[in-house]
Amino acid sequence: MRTHPRRRVVSLGCPGVAALLPLLALAGCKPVGPDYSRPAYHAPDAYKETGATAVTPPANPAGGAWSPANPSDGMLRGKWWEIYQDPQLNSLEERVTAENQDLRRAVETYLAARDQVTAARAGLFPTVSGSASASRTDLSQNRPSASSTTHYNDYVLGGQASWEPDFWGRIRRTVEAARAGAQASAADAATVDLSLHAELAADYFQLRGLDADVRLLASTVTTLEHQLDLTEKRLAGGVATEADVAQARTQLETVRAQLADVGVARAQFEHAVATLTNQNAAAFTLTAAPLDLPLPKIPLGIPSQLLERRPDIAAAERRAAAANAQIGIAVSAFYPDIPLGLAGGFESTNSGTLLTGPSALWSLGAHATELLFDAGQRHALTGEARHNYEAQAAAYRSTVLAAFNGVEDQLSTLRVLEQESVVEERAVASAQHSFDLSNQRYQGGVTSYLEVLTAETALMNNQRTAIDLQTRQFVASVGLIRALGGGWDTTQLPK
Repeated sequence: MRTHPRRRVVSLGCPGVAALLPLLALAGCKPVGPDYSRPAYHAPDAYKETGATAVTPPANPAGGAWSPANPSDGMLRGKWWEIYQDPQLNSLEERVTAENQDLRRAVETYLAARDQVTAARAGLFPTVSGSASASRTDLSQNRPSASSTTHYNDYVLGGQASWEPDFWGRIRRTVEAARAGAQASAADAATVDLSLHAELAADYFQLRGLDADVRLLASTVTTLEHQLDLTEKRLAGGVATEADVAQARTQLETVRAQLADVGVARAQFEHAVATLTNQNAAAFTLTAAPLDLPLPKIPLGIPSQLLERRPDIAAAERRAAAANAQIGIAVSAFYPDIPLGLAGGFESTNSGTLLTGPSALWSLGAHATELLFDAGQRHALTGEARHNYEAQAAAYRSTVLAAFNGVEDQLSTLRVLEQESVVEERAVASAQHSFDLSNQRYQGGVTSYLEVLTAETALMNNQRTAIDLQTRQFVASVGLIRALGGGWDTTQLPK
């Protein structure tokens, strides 16, 4: 543990003040330790998936739910969810910004980190304190070396100032580290904000996809009820069989059960939306609204812009900057501490003469302390700081790589889902035609109800698959926006 010997404050006159001037000049020297530069990372020239060749031609020749490099005016903006043009979604997203408690916690964490910057910067300035005292002393008349004065008053009014000039840059590096840490915390808050808004949008679109599923199943139930009624009439007329009626009833009850099951999933997504918007699930209801929105185009920008658009990348980069500053703080421990002290005021035995010239007193002093032996502690702490920086630099590069891969993941998902949707549309059309033919044949008495049942099951399954693909496309588009940073960029970092 570092110890300091007793320090003696030497009072100096004007020549002493002049002797301190070179020391004060040193306070403006360049801080020790390495200056920071962002860890190098080479961004790819283009996203691989934007040039991928589809096995099946996409429905939209322009390129699906994304577009290639655009000028800055084609970039996503802050309220990126407005790209879907859904007023209900917009309203819910605004509640996340205003009410979500996880986001509030992240913002308060940033504000605490910002105060740490102010606290660190205070070390660059002197500390000043004042004091005042008044006392009455009555001395023993039988004391050794007694003088004629046995009682007196003592009035003191004074002040002290102390300052340790930042000769080696320790305080400046501390401020630098605190500032980078606060910016990392602000980027963390932006990451939380982006994640919460994206999670809400994904939950919302899945809920609306289930609403589309409910609409389909409810319509199918109505159709099956008519078919059951028709089959029972045909049985009464001797045209149908008991087996036909049993099959019609079985199909009807099966779809009713599927409809109830969808209701369970919808309730869970509704509760998730309530939680994200800080509302009581018991009093929160979202009106059913099937997913009938067009899938919007999402401007990608160029890959190099991703380094500035992802708040998690910015947070990792700022933590690397803070770790670099810690190296300078560790190196400064090899240099001496040189604090300055100034004290002054007035002292008198009579309150009436307290603020007169003869009662004035002052002292000015400086001293230096250098640690000569610490068993390698400072070397170890400096090595630790350098390794911590390398770890943060590696974390930054890993975050960047994961970000690029995340964009590619969402682009490939959208590309494949678009191809699959094209094929599924043809499958739905074919299944609808097959069902129409089978129904006509059954009503004409040419075939059994089993053929109708088989065709209708195939049609419903393909229709549900088409709805699921549409829902997944919207969720993937939200994932792409999230991977692109959601319209955030490093210019929003506090200075």
